[in-house]
Parts: sequence; structure tokens; C-alpha cells
Amino acid sequence: MDKRKHLEDMELPLPSPEDLRGRQSVRATFKLSSRAIDALSIVAAHLGIKQKSLFDHLIEDVDALNFIAKEIEAEHFRTTRRVQKTYVISRRTLSYLERISREFDAPRDALVEYSIQRLLPVINRERKKHHQRKQVLDAVNGHLEEGLRLLEKAKSLLGENDPVSARLAVAMSAYLNAQRAIEAYIEKGSGIEDF
Repeated sequence: MDKRKHLEDMELPLPSPEDLRGRQSVRATFKLSSRAIDALSIVAAHLGIKQKSLFDHLIEDVDALNFIAKEIEAEHFRTTRRVQKTYVISRRTLSYLERISREFDAPRDALVEYSIQRLLPVINRERKKHHQRKQVLDAVNGHLEEGLRLLEKAKSLLGENDPVSARLAVAMSAYLNAQRAIEAYIEKGSGIEDF
């Protein structure tokens, strides 16, 4: 049976135009604290997630957004200094945000601010992991130095073209590449240290 014909005969659910339009990207501007802006940037960079995806995930959690809207302290929110920032988000995310803002008479910016605060425990956990990764990197660096000394010893005892020296050189080359990748990953995530 022709695979294409088989796929055409299957009854799969079809996406609705509304669902497809809901995934369309739009720009939305919010007034947020610099801490919230930094939190979103740091988590996105540290976990390798696009800010749009992270933003959509936070806001499309309707239960959490409803809870935040019920508990919001608008007066406290207004007293904190804010910075205007534009984000790319999905049309559906924006519609959820605007609907809940209207339903609970809660400032849209406050809903976003408090939704982003849900990332703070993630940042704390990742900061601890980042510190542990640095400890592992220190151990890797020490191990790499020992391995390179052993390679030099093997070359001087056996010669550079000896099969044992050659295999050890391949292993050390792979280890060096791994060390560089670990170091780059840790450097990329270093922004979390200062948050």
C-alpha cells in the first residue's frame, strides 16, 4: 500500500484556524521591574529556552494566572520602579493575559511580573547546580592535567607512534573537547551567579 495514500485515508484531527492564529507571534510591551526582566533572560539563557516559549509557558498556565490575579496587591505593584520592555509572545498568550486582567480587574503588567516571579525558585536551584558544575569543572581540570602528563610520559617511554600512546592521545583529545564544552556551558550560565 502506498504510504501517502494510507496517510490521506487516516482521520486525523485538523487544526482550527483559531488555533493556528493563536500560535502567531505578536509583540507586547510591559512595564516590569528590572529584576523580573533579568529573571526571564537568565532562565531562558541558562536553560536554553527561547524567551517567547518561557513567557508563553508562564502565562498560559491559566490556573496559576487566576491565582495570581486573585492575590495581586495592585497598590504595592504601583510603588515599584518599572522599565518598559517589549516581548514577542503568542497571540493566544496575549489573549489569556488580557482576558484574566479584565475578569479580575488586575493590571496586566502585574500579572506578568508575578508570573515571572514563579521562576525565582528555578533560578535558586540552577544557581546551586551552577556552583556544583564549577566544582566538577575544577576536578575535570585537575584530571585533564594529570592525563596530559601521563600522555607525555607515555610518549617519552613508548614513542609517539606506539599504539598505547596513540590511543591515549585520542582519549585526551576527547577529554579536552569535553572540558572545553563544559567550560563554555558554565561561562554561558555565569549570569546566574550575580542574580
